[in-house]
Amino acid sequence: MLRLVIFFVLTIIVLASLLPMNEAGVLEAPFVVVFDKMGIPYAADIMNFVILTAILSAGNSGLYASSRMLWSLSNEGQIGPWVAKIDDRGVPVRALVMSMIGAVGALFASKYAEDSVFLALVSIAGFAVVGVWLSIPFAQINFRKEWIKSGKSVEDLKFRVPFSPVLPYITIALLAVSIIGIAYDAEQRPGLYFGLPFVAFCYIYYYLRYKKI
Repeated sequence: MLRLVIFFVLTIIVLASLLPMNEAGVLEAPFVVVFDKMGIPYAADIMNFVILTAILSAGNSGLYASSRMLWSLSNEGQIGPWVAKIDDRGVPVRALVMSMIGAVGALFASKYAEDSVFLALVSIAGFAVVGVWLSIPFAQINFRKEWIKSGKSVEDLKFRVPFSPVLPYITIALLAVSIIGIAYDAEQRPGLYFGLPFVAFCYIYYYLRYKKI
């Protein structure tokens, strides 16, 4: 928790203090702009190298997560079983290849279909992240209810969420506000246009396939 505060919260405070609001944007890395203004020699070039390394690292971790997710879905019978095949080293090669094909497709979409296909992909991904965050407090609330219903005490839990049960509801409210705020931002609004139908399609497909409705 302390590391998150140092690297995220304090970093944002420093950037917001040094970078004028009318100069902040997404075309240039804010760290690079700040170091340029401070006149530190080669600091901007070093930061560009660090940012590029971080992007490659994030891409690598995303590829790992995507391939393992595909393997998990295949292993649970939600997609074709052939995807779950692994090699002698335990690597899900087919899932990895599928993930790489998707990544390359997204790369081409960012270049040749930025305002259509790539916009839809980014919007769905962004909306899905908020959806996953929403599922966490809901899961915590339901878990605690079932735990107590089973006759166990909250004191028996090895880890208790601080300020529970108030904190999960505050989290839900804040995330709901962020989703509502998307509707008032023209640049973020595609997240609702593409994200909501995609999530609805996933739920309908799941329940129809497993005959739960």
